[in-house]
Amino acid sequence: MTQQNGNTPLTREEILAADDIISETVTIPEWRKGGTVIVRGLMGDERDDFEASCIRGKGRKTEVNYRNARAKLVARSCFNPDGSRMFSDDDVALLGKKSAAALNRVYEVAARLSGLTEEDLEELAKN
Repeated sequence: MTQQNGNTPLTREEILAADDIISETVTIPEWRKGGTVIVRGLMGDERDDFEASCIRGKGRKTEVNYRNARAKLVARSCFNPDGSRMFSDDDVALLGKKSAAALNRVYEVAARLSGLTEEDLEELAKN
């Protein structure tokens, strides 16, 4: 295998050992003054599950279901300091009743860390 631009190709072992899931601490004043949550980017399979949860219908009648999409991503992306998920999928409806501004703040960070755009969801519906 040849090198491109002087870079050495990665090995399988290097890829599988890479600590590539990024997290950020986000301040959410709506939930408590000075309060923060740890927001982690999704792993590949977690992103697939999130995207699947936002699709309704089959075949030509497939469409993006934005109902509680922000709450769904927030539930999958907020973690406790010990690394466990803060919310379960059963918490999505409850999260959907929280401040839209607060949810959007967490959603935007989670989407950025996960490489997820609105266009990605639209593309899913087309495919």
